[in-house]
Amino acid sequence: MKPQEFDLIVMGGGSGGLAGAFRAASHGAKVALLEPRELGGTCVNVGCVPKKAMWLAAELSQKIALASSLGFDVAPPTLDWKEFIVHRQRYIAGIHASYRKRLDESGVVLMPCHGHFSDAHTVVNADGVALQGRQVLIATGGRPSRPEIPGAGLGMVSDDFFNLCAAPPRVAIVGGGYVAVELAGVLQALGSQVELFVRGQRLLDGFDEQITAELADDMRQHGVRLHFGHAVAALEEASGGGVTVLAVDGTRSERFDALIFATGRTPNRSGMGLDKAGVAIDARGFVQVDAYQNTSVAGICAVGDVTGQAALTPVAIAAARRLMDRVFGGQADAKLDYRNIATVVFSHPPVGKVGLTEAEARACFGEQVSVYATRFRPMLHALADSPQRSLFKLVCTGDDRRVVGLHLLGEGADEMLQGFAVALKKGITLADLHDTMAIHPTSAEEVVLLR
Repeated sequence: MKPQEFDLIVMGGGSGGLAGAFRAASHGAKVALLEPRELGGTCVNVGCVPKKAMWLAAELSQKIALASSLGFDVAPPTLDWKEFIVHRQRYIAGIHASYRKRLDESGVVLMPCHGHFSDAHTVVNADGVALQGRQVLIATGGRPSRPEIPGAGLGMVSDDFFNLCAAPPRVAIVGGGYVAVELAGVLQALGSQVELFVRGQRLLDGFDEQITAELADDMRQHGVRLHFGHAVAALEEASGGGVTVLAVDGTRSERFDALIFATGRTPNRSGMGLDKAGVAIDARGFVQVDAYQNTSVAGICAVGDVTGQAALTPVAIAAARRLMDRVFGGQADAKLDYRNIATVVFSHPPVGKVGLTEAEARACFGEQVSVYATRFRPMLHALADSPQRSLFKLVCTGDDRRVVGLHLLGEGADEMLQGFAVALKKGITLADLHDTMAIHPTSAEEVVLLR
C-alpha cells in the first residue's frame, strides 16, 4: 500500500503537538496528528488544568477558614471530592471537545493511535498504515518516574493523585520540586496531614533560596511537616494496610495511608523507533535538539517535555508555534528565546519567578549586583491574624540597577507576575519601577516601592 503523504506528521497530541499542528495548518500545511490517549496530554488531563482546579478548591477551603476567624458564621469547610471531580472533569471534557472541533476546522487528520518510525521520513501507525512526512514533529511529552527502590510499587505517582475521591488522612510525599510542593499544599488544605520527604536541604531547586526558605515556613504554618536531608531507601507495607518509609540512615516513619512519589519525569519515547530514524538521545534519555528544535536528523524536530527543555506547557506551545512559523511560514529566524521564562508554582501561597536568582546574578555579575526585598503580611492575613507572610525580592545589576530577577512569594503572586515579566524582558530598571505609581492598598504595590 502506498504511504499516505503529509507535509507534517505530529507524534503526540499534548500542548506542544496540538500547537504545532494548528500553526502548521494555518500556514497551509497538510497535517496528521497521532495521539493514542486523550487530547491535551499531561497538562489538560493529569497536570496543569486538574491541578489548578484542585488548588482552587484548596484556596476556597483556606478562605472559608479565614472568614470564620473574621466573624463570618460559617462551618469548618469540607469538600465533597466526588462532586468537585464532576465539575473538574466537565471542564476538561469541554477542552477535549474544543480541540476536536479545532482539528476538524483546521483540516488536521487525527489518528487516535500510537506511531513509530520505520525510517527517517516514515511513521507507521498502530493500524499498520504508513505515513510519509516532509517534516515530523516529536511531541510525546513525559510521564512521572518511580524510583528503583524496594517497595516502590506501594507508592503512587502524581498522575494517580487525580484518581483520589477523598483526602487520605495521612499522606507522605517524596520530593521537593514543583509537583511535591503543589500536592502537599492541596492535600493539607483539603484535610490530609501531609509530610514531605526531601532528599536535599531545601525546596524548589532553581528558585531563589531566600524565597524557598520563606515558603517552607509558610508550609509549616499550614501544618505540613517537612523532612530535609531524607533520602528514601525503601517502602514497606504497614500492618493493617498503608505504607511506612525507610530512610537510607535506617530510620523508619510512622504509618501513612498513602504515599506519592514526585521524584521527576521520564520522556515518552518507548516504542517510537527513534533508533531506526537515527534520532540522537542525550545521557538522560531526552531527545536532543538545537536552538531551532531540530534533532540530529534533517526533517525531524521535537518540542516539549520529551526534549527536557523547561518542562512548562506555555514553553512547549511557544516553541512549536515558532518552529512551524520557520518551517511553513517563511520566518527563517523564528525560534523560542528560552531566557527569562516566567513560571509559577501553585503552592500555598504561590511562588513566582522570572530571571536570575540572587546566586545566579552574583555568579554572573559579582559585586555589581544589588538586592531589594520586603517581607510583609497581606492585608487579609493581617486582619485575620494569620501567620502567613509574603516575600518579594528584586535582583538588579549595574549602576543603572537593571532588573535581572524578580521573585514573588505570596497571595496573588501567580496573577501579578505576568505583567512584570514583560517589563523585565524589556529591560526595566529600579528607577522605572519607582517612577510607576503604586496601586494602594495591594500586595503588588510592594514591587514598585522596593528600595
